[in-house]
Amino acid sequence: MIIDDTPCALGEGPIWHPERQQFFWFDILNKRLHTVGKYWEFDEYVSAAGWVDKDTFLIASATQLFTFDLETEEETYVCGLESDNEVTRSNDGRADPQGGFWIGTMGFNAEDKAGAIYRYYRGELRRLFDNVTITNAICFAPCGAIAYYTDTIVGKLMATDLDADGWPTGKPRLIVDLSDEDFGIDGAVVDADGNIWNAQWGASRVAQYAPDGTFLQSVTFPASQTSCPAFGGTDLKTLYCTSATQGMTAPAIDDGKTFATPTTTIGQAEHRVIL
Repeated sequence: MIIDDTPCALGEGPIWHPERQQFFWFDILNKRLHTVGKYWEFDEYVSAAGWVDKDTFLIASATQLFTFDLETEEETYVCGLESDNEVTRSNDGRADPQGGFWIGTMGFNAEDKAGAIYRYYRGELRRLFDNVTITNAICFAPCGAIAYYTDTIVGKLMATDLDADGWPTGKPRLIVDLSDEDFGIDGAVVDADGNIWNAQWGASRVAQYAPDGTFLQSVTFPASQTSCPAFGGTDLKTLYCTSATQGMTAPAIDDGKTFATPTTTIGQAEHRVIL
């Protein structure tokens, strides 16, 4: 089901706000935060958000993290995000179970290894991983002890263990290797059972993998460049997915649109960001 007919140049960052019971997503290249039937436009690229309270998002832009009041539309600066780097912008991001917010950066033109992955936690922004070309698939196991991420160019979904405060420990390990495929690992989310749902750019699908990387199933969508999934709805059984028209000379009618489909899977409620 198409939930919004507006085609996104680069749909990303879908999030079901558990207190508002409302779905949001971004169109990075058009500098917009969307909900069904409405959007907010910003002065620079925006890509991902975590919810702080009923009316407030923490949003990542090309140069900063800031809070945004959905009712008053007030923006409040939180901290810089590679604000002195004219090459990069924010990309994929998600809140973790401990209340931190992970956000990846990448080059505006996907410059080689220009990006990094950061975590904002209780007032501190710390760089976790660098030399990443296209940051994606940031998501977390329900137990809060594992984080996942990828560099889409490399094509390998990685896992890293987390300590009690949510900081990475030890060496990241390989979970899913899709480096030989003709599609890209894009955004991902983890369901309540710990299975990973990954949008696959160029494959028109979201694929489900067990925590050990075993392929379980896939859900097909009528858009080639599926970009990021999220679970939502009152029972958290609705699978949402954004898509993109970026780079297409002749997009199909449903490319770039935003979708929802019922599943038998229960997702995790999106975690609150603790500022």
